[in-house]
Order: sequence, then structure tokens, then C-alpha cells
Amino acid sequence: MFNKEQQIIETKIKEFCAANDIPLAELKWQPIPFSGEWGFATSFFQTAANEARAGRGGKPVPQRAQEMAEQVKAQIGSVDGISRIDAVKGYLNLYFSTAMYASRVINEVLSLNADFGRGTKKNERVMVEYANLNTHHSFHIGHARNTILGEALARLAEFAGYETIRASYPGDLGLSVITTMWVYDKLYKGQEPKGVHERGQWLAKIYVEATALLEKKDNETPEETAKREGYEAGRREMYRKWDEGDEYVRGLWRMTREWSLEELRDVLRMLDVKMDVWFYESEVDEPSKVIVDELIERNIATDERPQGGAVIVKIDEKLGLTKEKYRTNVLLRSDGTTLYLTKDLALAKMKFEQYQVDRSIYVVDVRQSLHLQQAFAILKLWGFPQAEKCHHLGYGFVSLPEGAMSSRRGHVVLFKDVADEAVRRVLAVESEKSGDVPESEREKIANQIGLGALVYSMLSVDNNKDIVFDINEALSFDGRTGPYIQNAYVRANSILKKSKVESQKSDLGPSTFDYDLTKHEIELIELISRFPQTVEQAANEYRPLVMAAYAYDLANAFHSFYHAVNVLQTEDEKTRNSRLQLVMAAKQTIENALRLLDIQAPEVM
Repeated sequence: MFNKEQQIIETKIKEFCAANDIPLAELKWQPIPFSGEWGFATSFFQTAANEARAGRGGKPVPQRAQEMAEQVKAQIGSVDGISRIDAVKGYLNLYFSTAMYASRVINEVLSLNADFGRGTKKNERVMVEYANLNTHHSFHIGHARNTILGEALARLAEFAGYETIRASYPGDLGLSVITTMWVYDKLYKGQEPKGVHERGQWLAKIYVEATALLEKKDNETPEETAKREGYEAGRREMYRKWDEGDEYVRGLWRMTREWSLEELRDVLRMLDVKMDVWFYESEVDEPSKVIVDELIERNIATDERPQGGAVIVKIDEKLGLTKEKYRTNVLLRSDGTTLYLTKDLALAKMKFEQYQVDRSIYVVDVRQSLHLQQAFAILKLWGFPQAEKCHHLGYGFVSLPEGAMSSRRGHVVLFKDVADEAVRRVLAVESEKSGDVPESEREKIANQIGLGALVYSMLSVDNNKDIVFDINEALSFDGRTGPYIQNAYVRANSILKKSKVESQKSDLGPSTFDYDLTKHEIELIELISRFPQTVEQAANEYRPLVMAAYAYDLANAFHSFYHAVNVLQTEDEKTRNSRLQLVMAAKQTIENALRLLDIQAPEVM
């Protein structure tokens, strides 16, 4: 937004430091909060500290930093657009006239519209891996947190300028998958319902029934024991046949797997998530065995199979660590079967080599933290430089007011049920309040508000913390909720409609802001100006919460402005037009923030 002035200043600073043989540290600029004027600042503390470490400077770091700031200030002189420059406590502070700063911010939003805040193109390719649920189950509210976090992060990375690839890695192998197939084949074949969600949810239901059949009970009779052991033998036999590639079992697996994937794809459609790449656990199983051989050859892994053991990696020893951190990990069991870690290594290799990924983000629950750190450490031993830029975005559990969820016990809340209930509740309210809105439009609005409420409830809590999901709180129009933020957008839209401003290209003339701004206008302008910086921070820190918190603060500032500043009744035409443009800019920025959070902005509520 103020790149031109910043570059002029940076050039003058570099010229001064080069002429005086000063090793300049990277200049980091930060905004100065409004206190009569707006501005931005940079510090010379790091440069002074570098001098001191090199045995130069001869003065305490704070004193030397202040001296540099004063010398640079004298060197810079006057710069167009900057009202004054101060050197204070080692900082160089640059200030703008209030009217010019406000005009520049608002005009940039209105010229860039949906691209306001978009970062410059980065030279790194990012892959965000999420929506990694196991097949043969159903998409529940905990899966929703994973998917929403991943999609928000992908949108933030993309908007910040990174080439971004969205990837899903469904778990379509393992005993739970075989368990569902076994009980379907034995007891329920041909009884499946027709609907996409009904069929996926039915698979989850018969899985619960299968685990009950296979579970040893207290005071079990010999007949019950024999029956249960027969069931277990049948399940194991199906697993063996799958492993051997039995045509019938593999066909059954593909059919039932597709039922789960159909449900997943429809949920992703509801959430406006479009995956670029689909990896499957079954597809990396065999390649991962080849990788084990390579790691043995390179003396990263140790083969203890000749002694009846497994293939292991002594990570701490290989990294030369004296204290245990990563422990010893098994890559291949003695019977030749792989583990999750083995397949994660194969998947990472594919990401790095086939997709040329520079940064790989894993959206996986916090329980897998050590597992992923071990995988990253082995990738480093293996020689992949991208291992340093692998990141685990962990997240806490989602529970309900009545307690924790369990897929095995069937104590889960399905995402589709929650989404449908949220939309139903909103539609009931909309039907009462918006009788003049066509029914088809009310349904669209209800979907936008209901899903927006659900999405924001997952993003407004720190990803490392657990969530107790309460639908009543999520749907509230007050407080830190999706509907509260959407309502700010609707209010801005209402002002613009009443003003008969047709579009942001209407002939309002240039915004001047050459009048005494109210505190509400100042707060709103300042928050709008922070949006590009917030995008960069949220993307680089892998923290969608940063944008979620910003969206609330911006909406809150607009609600305060809406109640305190009567835009349409402003008598002075220039002031009225400037305020209308401020409303336009706020509306656009709220919409941009919501879009990055995977939330739609309804035109009316």
C-alpha cells in the first residue's frame, strides 16, 4: 500500500549504510497505531547488535541504534507523501497526513476489490494435506474441523502468493475397513440404502454393530465364545484374501470404498472444497516397501529381520543426539507388513519428487505430533531439504456438551446432521423476518448463514485447543460468531443500496477524508489497512485463527461505525461520499476475509 515510499526510504538507508561501512540487517517494517497520525516504523537494533558482535560500534546497542536512526533521518530529508520523520529510541518513524493515509487505504481497496490483500507471487509450492478420514466410516463433526482448518489454510497460502496444491489422503486400508466389509458381506449384503449420505452413514452404523459382535463380553458362554471366535476367523480370512488380491474381496472393497468417497466428495462440495490431488493409503503401501530397502542400503535403517526382528530406524543415534527425542521407529514388521510411518515416507517422497513441493503442511490431530516429527526427522536423514519445511498443523478434539465421541461405539455427531439442523434453524428465522424474499433465495441465505456459523466455530478457537461444539452458540448473531461477521457485511450492503450507489465505480469523486474523522472511522480505516499484513501473518504462521480473529475485529468495528456514524444523513457532500467509499471498502474487506475463511457473504439476512 505504501511500497513506493518504503522503497525510497530503504534505498536511502542502504546508501547511508554502504557509505559508512555499516552491515545493515534486514529492515522489518511495522505499522504505527493511530495517535493523531498514521505511520510505519523500522528498528536499527539488530544492525547495532551485529556491529557489537563484530567488535565494532563502541557504544551500547540502544545508544548506537538511536545514533543510526538520527543519522539516517538526516540523510533522508523530505519524501513526497510523508508528513514527518522521527528518530525515537532506535526506531525510525515515518508519518503520513491523516487525509492522505485514509484516502490511500480506501482507494487501494476500491481499485483492487477481490484482490485487495493478495500477496506478491512467492517462489515456493505449498501442498496442504487434509480431509484425511478413513473410508467405510461417515464424516462427523471432528472431520469437519480437520477439513475446515485445511481449506482455510490453503486459501490463505494461495492468497498470500504461494502456488498451493490441495491434497487428501484417505485411509482405505486396515482392520476397520476389513471389519466393515466383513459384516456387510456376512449379514447385510444388498441391504444398503440408495442415498449418498444415507449409504455412507449406514456403513458407519454396521461397523459399530460389527465391533459389538467381535468384542468379548463379560460372563460369555462357551457357545457365544465359539461364535465370536468364528466371526474373528472370518474377518481375518477376508483380510488375508484382500492382501493376496482376491478378486471377489477386492471388488467388494472397491464398491464399499466408493460409497464412502461419494459421501466425502459431497461434503467437500457443500463446504466449497475442491481437491487437486487424491492420494490413497492403498496406493503407497507397495512403494513404501521399496523405500525400506533404500533406507537399509543407505544405512539409515537397520534390518533386524535375520534375528527375528523388524526393520528399524534409530533416529536419535543417526542424528547424533545425546538425549532421546525421536526414539527408535519400526518401518517394517517382521512379517513384512508396513506401518503408517512407512507409508507417510512414501507419500512424502511422492510429494517432493512428483509434485515438486517445497512446503508440505499436514493437517492432522495433535495425537500424531510425535509420529509426524519422526517422519520429518527420517526425511531429513534421507536427504530431502524440504524436510525442514514440513509442518504439522495439529488440532484438538471436538466433543459435545454431553461428552466425547467414539466411532467404535457409534457416539458421533455426523456433519450432515449438524449442517442440516443449522440451516433448518436459520431458515425458520429467515421465513419470519424475510417474508418478501423468495423461498429459493431464503434457502440459499440459510445455507450461507448455517454453514458459515459452523465453519467459524471451528476456526475461532486456537487449533491446539479442544472444542466443545454447541450449535446454539455457533448460530448466535452476537459475539464471536460467523453470523455476527456476515451481518456486518449485510449492514454495509444495506447502506449502499439505500444510497443508490450502483457499484464501486459510481461517480462519487475521489475520497478526500479532509475533515475531522470520528474515532469509529479511524478504527475502521486502521483495521482495513491491516488486512494485507494479516493475510501474510496467517499464511506464514499456518494459523487460520489469525484471520478469524481479524474478521471479528473488523466486523465489530463496522458495527460500531454503523451505530455511531449516520452516513446517509451527512450534509456535506464530500464527507458523505468519502464515508460511502469507506463503507464500500469495509464491505469488500469483510467479504475478502470471509472468503479466506471459506464462509460466504449473504446479501441480506
